[in-house]
Amino acid sequence: MALASAALAVGWCSDTRAASEPGPEVATQQPGTDKPVDASLPIASDVRIAGDDKQTRFILDLDRKVSLRAFTLADPYRVVIDLPQVAFHLDPGAGTVTRGLIKAFRYGMVMPGGSRVVIDLAKPVKIRSATALDPANGQPARMVIELEAVDRTTFVQGLAVENRPELRPAIAGSASPSPVVATVVSNAAAAVETDNRPVVVLDPGHGGMDNGTQADGESEKSIVLAFGLALRDRLEKLGKFRVVMTRSDDTFIALDERVKLARGHSAALFVSIHADALPRGEGDAQGATVYTLSDKASDAEAQRLADLENKADAIAGVNLTEEPTEVADILIDLAQRETRTFSGRFARLVAKEMKVTTRMHKRTCHPC
Repeated sequence: MALASAALAVGWCSDTRAASEPGPEVATQQPGTDKPVDASLPIASDVRIAGDDKQTRFILDLDRKVSLRAFTLADPYRVVIDLPQVAFHLDPGAGTVTRGLIKAFRYGMVMPGGSRVVIDLAKPVKIRSATALDPANGQPARMVIELEAVDRTTFVQGLAVENRPELRPAIAGSASPSPVVATVVSNAAAAVETDNRPVVVLDPGHGGMDNGTQADGESEKSIVLAFGLALRDRLEKLGKFRVVMTRSDDTFIALDERVKLARGHSAALFVSIHADALPRGEGDAQGATVYTLSDKASDAEAQRLADLENKADAIAGVNLTEEPTEVADILIDLAQRETRTFSGRFARLVAKEMKVTTRMHKRTCHPC
């Protein structure tokens, strides 16, 4: 059976403050994970930024020394710092501080065993030093990043392929994402031999350091995860489907890894769950919309949402999308034509059933 793809966008009310649409250029407050903090994790307790628009120092206080890896990315200019998994106990507004070369920063768990700090820059820089310091003279362990302003040519020269490590935990001996996916796929293949039920993959959007939309103290990543888990439980009770979650906790999963997981399970259906909010002054909104794959956006609003989601991987610092070859483009196009047919059929069915129990937006189905 072909893999159908339907994105379910769930709206909620926001009438007390403007909702943000964080992308790779926007600073967002990162509360860490929603799970109980593991006492064995290093704890980041404070952060300081010092300097001017020529040289700036970023200092993170920790309760123990940790390994780190720092590199730069362009368009927009960013410094990415990979760490072992860290419990961030920072002031909620710490990431919005602007000083010197630093416009803002965000942080959080980017995968099991790994955390990441992404620093948004005011201009191109080079990393003069990235140091992990032991506790000394009554001072805590520290991570110190020294940044120096440079011209774009110098900056680009520092973007050699060898300076762009793959997304993986910064802890020696920790498993990389690939073996994790391989294990899941292997287990799925074994399960298929004894279970012929269709596989439904539920994909709660965002996660980890990518909060998604925020409004009234709520984050999109938490709302869609709760919705996804509730939907999983309902589907499992029916007994007709095998349900797989792309994430079942507050973890960042790259977009391509979500798709690989679905393919690895030979999924019959892939449902991505997202939520949106209206800025204050634009009224209240409730309802749902079903989105499906399209060659182009059906309207300006659909294009806005697509742009946000397609850029989601950049919020974690690295865009993992591989450039396809010309042959791959043709194969992808053929697969997408079949997928669009199945997706449109499923989307119309979902929209029809949802109308019975919930309020739907005026344009119920995009692009069907």
